[in-house]
Amino acid sequence: MISREPTIERLALARQLLLDPFGLDETQLQEALASIGTHRIDDCDLYFQITRHEGWSLEEGIVKSGSFGIDQGVGVRAVAGEKTAFAYSDDISHAALMDAARTVRSIAAAGQSRRVKVGGPTQVAASHTLYASIDPIATLDSTQKVALLERVERMARSRDPRVVQVMAGLAAEYDVVLVARADGTRAADVRPLVRVSITVIAEANGRRELGSGGGGGRFGLNYFQDDVLAGYVDHAVNAALTNLESRPAPAGEMSVVLGPGWPGVLLHEAVGHGLEGDFNRKGSSTFSGRVGERVAARGVTVLDDGTLPDRRGSLNVDDEGQPTQRNVLIEDGILKGYIQDSMNARLMKVKPTGNGRRESYAHVPMPRMTNTYMLSGSRTKEEIVASLDRGIYATNFGGGQVDITSGKFVFSASEAFWVEKGRILYPVKGATLIGNGPDALTRVSMIGNDMSLDTGIGVCGKDGQSVPVGVGQPTLRIDRLTVGGTA
Repeated sequence: MISREPTIERLALARQLLLDPFGLDETQLQEALASIGTHRIDDCDLYFQITRHEGWSLEEGIVKSGSFGIDQGVGVRAVAGEKTAFAYSDDISHAALMDAARTVRSIAAAGQSRRVKVGGPTQVAASHTLYASIDPIATLDSTQKVALLERVERMARSRDPRVVQVMAGLAAEYDVVLVARADGTRAADVRPLVRVSITVIAEANGRRELGSGGGGGRFGLNYFQDDVLAGYVDHAVNAALTNLESRPAPAGEMSVVLGPGWPGVLLHEAVGHGLEGDFNRKGSSTFSGRVGERVAARGVTVLDDGTLPDRRGSLNVDDEGQPTQRNVLIEDGILKGYIQDSMNARLMKVKPTGNGRRESYAHVPMPRMTNTYMLSGSRTKEEIVASLDRGIYATNFGGGQVDITSGKFVFSASEAFWVEKGRILYPVKGATLIGNGPDALTRVSMIGNDMSLDTGIGVCGKDGQSVPVGVGQPTLRIDRLTVGGTA
């Protein structure tokens, strides 16, 4: 999995884009790091970034807007104990770099912090090669991008005469980062990211409902061939038409079946955030201090894996220069560990897990998920649904909230069905799932053999920062969840 040659090529490209045009080289990087290291700190790093992003949107049959932007800058960080000093500049220059270094140097922690060793031979960090180092914006020209969106609209309208409105979007991003760490480690990544999104509105008998679809990943725009787009369109149109037939959802405590793929967002929110290192180091997570304990039903195995090729949440290296990993968080119901960035790993006396992530050069890194999912079991979807006497079968989710400390969550199902005696009777609207993440894991009674990942649409928010992520799971049955309904 580790490949040296592409790693060196990415580093050369990052230097070409982020150092050479501004008259910077290894001498200036070492000077800035050495300046920070004159005070007692545990760690320091420089994070250079340039991002080109483009977006197009279609509404009412017309591509009404397009955007293009370039963001670039450098973030400078010093860490002492639990404290972080951080400064950033959108001016990549020797003067701005040294000014930021002097600013963070003032952290000067006393007592428990040691003086980090700055310098030593420059070494290239190991990394993966999970996606091509391409500029996805250049993989289609403007005419082709407009034609793609128009094709999506024609597909959607041709599916059913009840489709009265179609909105579609296309986004592409080319992100190049360079990390310089205190110990001489240098790491770089070239990160393409694309996404197509579609929302349709269907109308019948004076009632309007919407459905959405889309996907993407770390590849070029030419990935979106007609068969791929047709899948997104079908998902959006079917959701809208299903909701046209929906009835008010029943309320009460009942068993719930969650569909595969995107419903894994509940796992991400209700469990994944609670397994991030910072919450557990501070003791604020309901999972704190429970490594080695049973926290879920037998058969439940949860991973966070940043090494899946071409996936939206994957990275060759994280934003601290650590190679991403396949981290087993829960195995057969037993808590195995947490996801870590370098600071929290050091304070908890464990190794980083390749989960140090930041939204941009203007943000500090923190432990964040990549692609979080549950492994398959042995049951079929059909037998899991057939096992329900009375309950909800939820196949898609909208928004949700979770309290990390208590583990309590609230999620709204955007597509769900009422099941009685093992038969799907009709779609329901307004179903809200209410529960406690760790408690819900212990109530998983059936696990499907159909694990799938989402199509590439996930965005995770934490402390005001957003990063692309992936989620996934097989079909699951969870007993005794509270369903808030409208009936």
